[in-house]
Amino acid sequence: MTDTRGPQPQAGAETGQERPAQPYHPPQAYSAPSGPGAPRGGGAGGAQRKPRTGARMTPRTRKARLRVAKADPWSVMKVSFLLSIALGICTIVAAVVLWMVMDAMGVFSTVGGTISEATGSNESNGFDLQSFLSLPRVLIFTSVIAVIDVVLATALATLGAFIYNLSAGFVGGVELTLAEDE
Repeated sequence: MTDTRGPQPQAGAETGQERPAQPYHPPQAYSAPSGPGAPRGGGAGGAQRKPRTGARMTPRTRKARLRVAKADPWSVMKVSFLLSIALGICTIVAAVVLWMVMDAMGVFSTVGGTISEATGSNESNGFDLQSFLSLPRVLIFTSVIAVIDVVLATALATLGAFIYNLSAGFVGGVELTLAEDE
């Protein structure tokens, strides 16, 4: 940076004393701190400010009161679709695990034997629970339920976004108080 103020009289020019030329330093609003912990390149003098003894040392938490004025139905539909697909996959996995545990414990054969004894059809013409509740049938039934769940959950969430937007137009929406964590 160059000094555009033009030639300035030296401080000792009137008395005949000349000071050595120093580089120009613009005036500072606050003097730079010095001492340990001060940033490098600090200027001259100036005591470092010490905290007051009565000052609290915990940081203040900023809070803001915000209002959810509108929920975009398209974004609600996308998010609810993905969440309901995840829920459908969890439902299918849970049904398979439950079926495997029940089959390993022998629940189907025990209940099937009890049904055969109760109906008096120990022959091959009776009801066979093990073939009725086979793993492929359980998977097909659970998959159909999961697909219906995905469609219904997505549609209901989107409809809920439309209803929220209508009611938020009347009452202003949901107010939230958010706090900043430091």
